[in-house]
Amino acid sequence: MTTEAPSAPLVSVQSVNKHYGQLHVLKDINLDVRKGEVVVVIGPSGSGKSTLCRAINRLETIEAGSIFIDGKKLPDEGKELARLRADVGMVFQSFNLFAHKTILENVTLGPIKVKGVDKAAAEKDAMALLERVGVGQQAPKLPAQLSGGQQQRVAIARALAMKPKVMLFDEPTSALDPEMINEVLDVMVELAREGMTMIVVTHEMGFARKAADRVVFMADGQIVEQAKPEEFFTNPQSSRAKDFLSKLLTH
Repeated sequence: MTTEAPSAPLVSVQSVNKHYGQLHVLKDINLDVRKGEVVVVIGPSGSGKSTLCRAINRLETIEAGSIFIDGKKLPDEGKELARLRADVGMVFQSFNLFAHKTILENVTLGPIKVKGVDKAAAEKDAMALLERVGVGQQAPKLPAQLSGGQQQRVAIARALAMKPKVMLFDEPTSALDPEMINEVLDVMVELAREGMTMIVVTHEMGFARKAADRVVFMADGQIVEQAKPEEFFTNPQSSRAKDFLSKLLTH
């Protein structure tokens, strides 16, 4: 009887190291993320979470190790990097929308410029995505006319417009007012349910419990432990994770 070999990971981070001067921010990081998996990365500030997220998109260079997207190694630069990067959607803390372009233009820009999509087709897709994240009516407006929560949902639509294989979220709600956080998390939960492969750096433990297939806990530039959310939150294995969770739960 032959058992089917598990599919190769969609994202594979292998022995990745990174320094800022003397500071060793990523220490021998190994992480595989499979297609359709939602991995939430948590940990104290300065643990290397955002640096890891940005390295997967090559917004941060790495000194040692390799990163593979869908079996292809991320090169350091050039056309091949741009091509692979188009497979990786990224949503940041700040929304990074083009202030002088309408919401619709913000979402169609990538597909038209990078992927050569016809303008009418790009606009049709963009409208469907804006509707999907609940801001369809805002399409003709400029970013400054939208709330932070609306802008962040536009940023998610813009990333999805490139039809990425994986979405990276780097603390997507940390710049938002509390009442806007859920409207963004709801969109992310929905994406997770639809099977989007996601790597999410966040402080939102409720999202981790609800949407994650796996929680990765980082501290001091290392992955200290990883487990299913239920397991991690009820029975953390390392003293670092226990300490981190006890601080969260007492406030």
